[in-house]
Amino acid sequence: MAITRLAADALYRVCDPRQFKFKSTDELPELEEVVAQERAMEAIRFGIGIKRSGYNLYVLGPERSGKRSLVTQFIERQAEKEAVPLDWCYVFNFQNPQKPNAVSLPHGRARVFEQEMAERVAELETAVPNALETDEYRERRKEIEDTAKDRQEKAFEELHQQAHSHGMAMLRTPSGFAFVPTTEKGKVITPEEYEKLSKRESDKIEETVANLRERLEKLLQQIPKWKREMLAEIRELNREVIMAAVGVLFFDLRKSYEELPEIIDYLDAVQQDVIENADRFRSEEGETNVFSQMFGDMGMQFVSRYRVNVIVDHAETPGAPVIYIDHPTYPNIVGRVEHQAQMGALVTDFTMVKPGALHGANGGYLVMEAAKVLTQPYAWEGLKRALKAGEIVIESLGQALSIISTTSLEPEPISLNVKVVLLGDRLLYYLLCEYDPEFSELFKVAADFDDSFDRSQTNVDNYALFISSLARKEELKPLDSEAVARIIEEGSRLVEDATQLSSRFGKVADYVREADYWAEQSHREVIKREDVDRAIDAQDRRMSRLRERLIKETLRGTLRISTEGEQIGQINGLSVTQLGDHAFGHPSRITASVRLGKGEIVDIEREIEMGGPIHSKGVLILGGFLASRYCPDQPLSLSASLVFEQTYGGVEGDSASSAELYALLSALADLPLRQSLAVTGSVNQLGEIQAIGGVNEKIEGFFSICKERGLTGSQGVIIPLANIDRLMLRPEVISAVEKGEFSIYAIDTVDEGMELLTGIAVGERDANGQYPHDTINGLVEARLIEMASLAHEFAAKGEASE
Repeated sequence: MAITRLAADALYRVCDPRQFKFKSTDELPELEEVVAQERAMEAIRFGIGIKRSGYNLYVLGPERSGKRSLVTQFIERQAEKEAVPLDWCYVFNFQNPQKPNAVSLPHGRARVFEQEMAERVAELETAVPNALETDEYRERRKEIEDTAKDRQEKAFEELHQQAHSHGMAMLRTPSGFAFVPTTEKGKVITPEEYEKLSKRESDKIEETVANLRERLEKLLQQIPKWKREMLAEIRELNREVIMAAVGVLFFDLRKSYEELPEIIDYLDAVQQDVIENADRFRSEEGETNVFSQMFGDMGMQFVSRYRVNVIVDHAETPGAPVIYIDHPTYPNIVGRVEHQAQMGALVTDFTMVKPGALHGANGGYLVMEAAKVLTQPYAWEGLKRALKAGEIVIESLGQALSIISTTSLEPEPISLNVKVVLLGDRLLYYLLCEYDPEFSELFKVAADFDDSFDRSQTNVDNYALFISSLARKEELKPLDSEAVARIIEEGSRLVEDATQLSSRFGKVADYVREADYWAEQSHREVIKREDVDRAIDAQDRRMSRLRERLIKETLRGTLRISTEGEQIGQINGLSVTQLGDHAFGHPSRITASVRLGKGEIVDIEREIEMGGPIHSKGVLILGGFLASRYCPDQPLSLSASLVFEQTYGGVEGDSASSAELYALLSALADLPLRQSLAVTGSVNQLGEIQAIGGVNEKIEGFFSICKERGLTGSQGVIIPLANIDRLMLRPEVISAVEKGEFSIYAIDTVDEGMELLTGIAVGERDANGQYPHDTINGLVEARLIEMASLAHEFAAKGEASE
């Protein structure tokens, strides 16, 4: 059995600045690759390279690990090598105005097309009215109208002559035309004269009137037809005249886009619509109607249909687009149709169709935070629907959920070809895999970023390159080699492993920025090691209120923690408190009491529901340890209780299980434990001490109490042997160990810990299977045998009394 008292050089792994070949980070080049994330980058390369449906990426890893910047930078470099996608715009649908048409153009041409159409529309507003105001047009139109008028008048004159030849006159009355008989001299017969006519004469007159009325009805039926023919001739005239004016305006435009059938079809439709609605380009002075009063000038309202609404413009895009959306709401992802309030009514048209992030990223990459998408109403469902359908459908949430029935625009869907990259933590990824069956079909590639990586020479050099690139990018002061070495050392402390470096580059970047501030305060042009130290200490200081309060209450005796002397069934356990991004350690008194019972070990925290499941598991393991080591042929007849004294919050984790076992064995053996030592480490049923987390904070928490009370040289901490490589302690602790004022012991078994705490040998079973009576194991087993005997006696007395 060997108890290891750690030397000072085992408590901190120094980064020697002499290993660097630079004096200042100004001498270093830019970092061109991601630091030590080979597995994740392989997944990203695969996800980007495979052009199949469903192979979108979910990038998972710790917060502030630089996932977003690293992934975005990598994708941007890849995107620059890819083709620029098409531009997209919406245009008026002349067949169905409620459903605007989506039109694609080669990149950079949509905005040009929009401008060219705007120029043509401006010219149309003058060219069309001018074409309809020429003398030639007026004469030709007048000729058509006069011809139609003459035709109608000639027909009526013929009917009038027919009536006259039959002794009848055709008169115009308020109710229409009427036929009346006349005398030989052409005078209308009076009613009295008509009464004097014979029956034969009156019958003949009625027959003649009936024939004339029949002819009149046929003539009146012909008039609308003639009018339609006249209007058709006028339209044809308009077509001819407008065609001449519009054709000139659109000739060069059609030639510019002759390789794009969609644009040519649209220009044909525009030209046809202008011809059919030529009169709407003219407005008479003072002409108003209810619609124009409500919605403004009719001419402008009408002409707006010829505008082009560009929703995707890649004129300035060097390659495939890379879009990062920070606020991924449903409209921000799939787009929206805006409305304008006019006279109490909401109106809209195709020019108010606005794109979403999917439009901008179409043909490229869309990067989003997974948690943000999932917390926005229906954003996740909208994203999945677009990816599954392979097209972007712009509709409001009311339309999507069928909760409104009002008529609105229905823009034509746009085909979608995008690679979506979600950034999130591991828990969210596993939850989505478990509870959303569509997730695994749409995001088939997981890029898992490591929390840490080996502190090899290559990675140390890359760490220095990262620091250099950050300083250069954010225009910070350069760092000397000692400052870089200090940040690398802190990178190991962040991950609680002297052999590893943290991948939380966001935290590392904070150290560089804050060190730059302190260097500025000291009027230095280069960041030194002391500036980094000051930045780290300042961060710790800002979050130290609660820790200092606990130390203060401990020193006042409000919180009972002993750092000297010996006590039976009492030990100092160590725990870590995590507050946001800050963690600190503090000792807690753990006590144990034993008495005759039924072999139960009562965890008071568990009984009152203050203990978590892992802590409760650790306590239950203690019973397994006792049963396997002591009194193999007798039942355990003890009742023990364990408690964290003066804790008023939850207790979780099994890192105190070894301390609880020491307190329990102390109470059973009636042996006092050294209070100058604090303990951390979990234990298994075999009595082996297992590694725990937060070892640095735990050691420093107990050290702070001892330092404030005065270091005696007998104080220290017992840690698991497996945690030696995790040590990256503060300089003041290392200094105290060097001076022999404080000790750190590494153990591998409970036996080693008990010997260290009591100064008594644990003892091994002899040839007869007995422990020596003056050893810890001998004292514990003797006490348990005694309890078993007492339990047997009580049981016998109980049976006798019955």
